[in-house]
Amino acid sequence: MYAIIRAGGKQYTVSAGDTVRVEKMEKKLGEQFNLAEVLMVGGEKNFIGAPLVQNAVVTVVVTRQAKAPKIIVFKKKRRQGYRRLAGHRQLFTELFVKSITTPEGHTFATEKDAQVIDPIRTKARKDAAAAKFALEKKQKRTASPLDLPASEKKVVKKKAAGQPVGKKTAAASKPAKRKTVAKKATTGKKAGKKATAKK
Repeated sequence: MYAIIRAGGKQYTVSAGDTVRVEKMEKKLGEQFNLAEVLMVGGEKNFIGAPLVQNAVVTVVVTRQAKAPKIIVFKKKRRQGYRRLAGHRQLFTELFVKSITTPEGHTFATEKDAQVIDPIRTKARKDAAAAKFALEKKQKRTASPLDLPASEKKVVKKKAAGQPVGKKTAAASKPAKRKTVAKKATTGKKAGKKATAKK
């Protein structure tokens, strides 16, 4: 079952359980209301409006009130020294389609729940997580060497001894010397034999 609705002068095809972004509506987060502007209801049986379908209702829940990503508006006239640059973020309302009711009274609902996104709560949750992370980092910095794991104890010991941490020592970084095999010097007799052989 699907329905074609009209919101903000635009048309959208929706089904129960869908999430759709429409033009900004003056509604509160989590508010449930009915969209009466239903142009068509389709499925096993089709109902086409003229222009609206009478007694057809789409029940929605407001899940988000936010701004769309920024778009850049740039205008220019060549050889006139005319340039204009502006940014724009369109306001939108996100709706969760809970159910569709046909003119005959049949209701098609979804088992999903609407996930309401509250920016204030989201920010508070992020701030709490950041504060917790900062506190753990501070406690870790001030913790005694006995409370640290074995790998970090080694680092603390090296720092206390003044040894470099996480870097190879000068001896370890030097490349291994190659063993060179010295060539045996040829004796004078052999050289003399070679000279006679050439003659």
